[in-house]
Amino acid sequence: MVSGIIVAAGRGTRMGATLNKVFLKLDRMTVLEHTVAAFLHCDDINEIVVVTGHDDMDRCRALFADAPKKIIIVEGGQTRQESVYHGILASNGDMVAIHDGARALILPSLISQTIAECKMHGAAVLGVPAKDTIKLIDEDGFIQKTLDRDRTYQIQTPQTFSKELILSAHQKGNNLTVTDDAALMEELNIPVKMVFGSYENIKLTTPEDMSVAKAILKAREVIDG
Repeated sequence: MVSGIIVAAGRGTRMGATLNKVFLKLDRMTVLEHTVAAFLHCDDINEIVVVTGHDDMDRCRALFADAPKKIIIVEGGQTRQESVYHGILASNGDMVAIHDGARALILPSLISQTIAECKMHGAAVLGVPAKDTIKLIDEDGFIQKTLDRDRTYQIQTPQTFSKELILSAHQKGNNLTVTDDAALMEELNIPVKMVFGSYENIKLTTPEDMSVAKAILKAREVIDG
């Protein structure tokens, strides 16, 4: 059984909005509805856990009251890391696909690819090769080295794991501060398989991102139509 965990507890201050950015309208639905819809249309997902802020619990329940799959609404923590942990604890699957609520353009096929790789390797994440040259700098802002672009990826979500493995990683790494769940696995020296994602799978962070997302959705409608 696979649980999709959608983390949507942030405030999105860089979006300049007065509410959680996942409740902003993107075309005919909210950002979060687009995200959840991808998981609802993924045949490999058995249940969905939406992790949100305390003040947004009722709003989430109302949005997904009639969903065709089981959706569990969970209150998040003070950090993304805590929120993910709450979502894992609330899930019933033996595998979890952890996804940012603000990545509304994820495709069901990509979710399935991470699940398939996770079944073989225990951990799999989406990513795309970096297009730009990436430099590593020191604490004073001086370049230390140039990273090999052929082996450098921009990490996306979902990040899919054996529930047992990622739960253990969160518990053992609860004193660490990381920006994604794969980093916790890295700290435990657990191999994580990279799955080629999509450059369209952007995280909606600024107003400019919303404009790009609308253009991508419009292009998809033309292709599908």
